[in-house]
Amino acid sequence: MNTDPAPATTDEPDRLVLRARDVHFDWSALDLHWIPDEPFATHVINVLHLLLPEGERWFVEVFKQAVPHITDHELREQVLGFIGQEAVHAEAHAGVLDHMDAHGLDPSPYVEQIAWLFRVVLGDRDLSGAREFAWLRTRLAVIAGIEHYTAVLGQWVLDAKRLDEVGTDPTMLDLLRWHGAEEVEHRSVAYDLYMHVDGGYIRRALAMGVAAFALASLWVRGVRFLVVNDPYLRGRIDGVRPKASWALRDGRRGLIPHLGRLARAIPEYLRRRYHPSHHGSTAQAVAYLAVSPAARAAEAAEREAAR
Repeated sequence: MNTDPAPATTDEPDRLVLRARDVHFDWSALDLHWIPDEPFATHVINVLHLLLPEGERWFVEVFKQAVPHITDHELREQVLGFIGQEAVHAEAHAGVLDHMDAHGLDPSPYVEQIAWLFRVVLGDRDLSGAREFAWLRTRLAVIAGIEHYTAVLGQWVLDAKRLDEVGTDPTMLDLLRWHGAEEVEHRSVAYDLYMHVDGGYIRRALAMGVAAFALASLWVRGVRFLVVNDPYLRGRIDGVRPKASWALRDGRRGLIPHLGRLARAIPEYLRRRYHPSHHGSTAQAVAYLAVSPAARAAEAAEREAAR
């Protein structure tokens, strides 16, 4: 069992005290295609709104089960902060699903499949003792792999200046960057927790394989679902079937994460000396959270409530 995570890079801030920010977003003026004239790129990112809420609720439940096994006080505090942030993330995306439904795109069939995956396939099992603990460690390994990807995506959206240039809806961009910044901010927690309760390389590597395959499959299915069911696209796009070439095109244009970057995330994670702190910028994440309209409004509300 390894309880000593690798050190962070020296040019980054010291380990932060993670805290949940009670953010709120107004979607009343949001267009279904919130990247103007880019329905495919919009839906590639929209898949996150379908995937993340159920996934992050699952993260919270699994981490709560892991808390009694944590013997390091600092890690325990980080895990509790992670739980608070992930709970808020899950709820922040729920309003986007209601927005889709109001525009004639009902996301519930796909979301129900995601819920089944996390609640049944990856949910609690009738186990006890060593077998129960092994299942917990396996799920923590899967979460660590997924969190590597969410940190990669978080760093991407913080860097994605092209989204500003094409006139992306500012409220949606704030949601994505606030969420992405917090993913970068807490990117080491899931990995450190796994290393604390297990630390095995084989389990970590196998879990990353499962996580990468599942995320890729679910993302492709999600994009297809959204494009096919988009009421504004029916009859306007040839066959209304998304194509891989569109993803390559929009990745090169900077509208969505580049497939090459997503592919490189796997060997990064599989390095023996990998640690999440070696990838992404905490300083950049903290800087965005200091100017995020939603985060600043949440902080102002907290100060007002404390008076």
